[in-house]
Amino acid sequence: MAAQTERLQKVLAQAGVASRRHAETLIEEGHVAVNGEVVTQMGVKVSSKDEVSVDGVPVGREAKRHFLLYKPRGVITAVTDNKKRRVVTDFFEDYSERIYPVGRLDYDTSGLVIMTNDGDLANMLMHPKFEVDKQYVAKVQGIPTRADLLPLTKGIILDHKKISPAKVKILSTDKAKKTAIVELVIHQGMNHQVKKMLQSVGFPVMKLSRERFGNLDLTGLQPGEYREIRPRELQDLKRLANG
Repeated sequence: MAAQTERLQKVLAQAGVASRRHAETLIEEGHVAVNGEVVTQMGVKVSSKDEVSVDGVPVGREAKRHFLLYKPRGVITAVTDNKKRRVVTDFFEDYSERIYPVGRLDYDTSGLVIMTNDGDLANMLMHPKFEVDKQYVAKVQGIPTRADLLPLTKGIILDHKKISPAKVKILSTDKAKKTAIVELVIHQGMNHQVKKMLQSVGFPVMKLSRERFGNLDLTGLQPGEYREIRPRELQDLKRLANG
């Protein structure tokens, strides 16, 4: 009986090397070899009998791990940084698995980041067709009214792209300091999206945090702390992603 085969990028994702999308980039750039031969074309299939390596390092099948990290400000949401700044994977140095972040948070934004070696989950949560709500809380310059924020609830154009309507709520205001705390719930993931959205209606962001991702929140965690995502939470998150 022939060994079952799967696409190379899926095998890399399942092994925790990277998300499936990033795995495709690794293949195209010549980082991946099968049985000692570099592969740069999409569509190659491999079985458990094939030896797969990335930059000469053999790829093994790892147990899937899922973590919820409270990222502090001043930390890069990446696996490495060429400027030697602190990255989110620094919090997981005690783990042998290739843990990496799902999506990104800006350097100066704090909050919830999902860390995993589960490529299927990462691909599901980052793919545009899967609409998982993400809740942000922003401190802004100025005191907006509901009317000021109304365009965000109807959808605006940013960087020549249509932005889906957001749920927006004013949590508090400080008239003396002329600032406000605003909550936004969105499901897209454009670069600097929340900052650009609030800037577009005249309220620059001074401080930003992601408080919730789907059914997951930061309850019980301080910046720099993390915990494993519970099996029931993971099941509910996948259900949300699948609609």
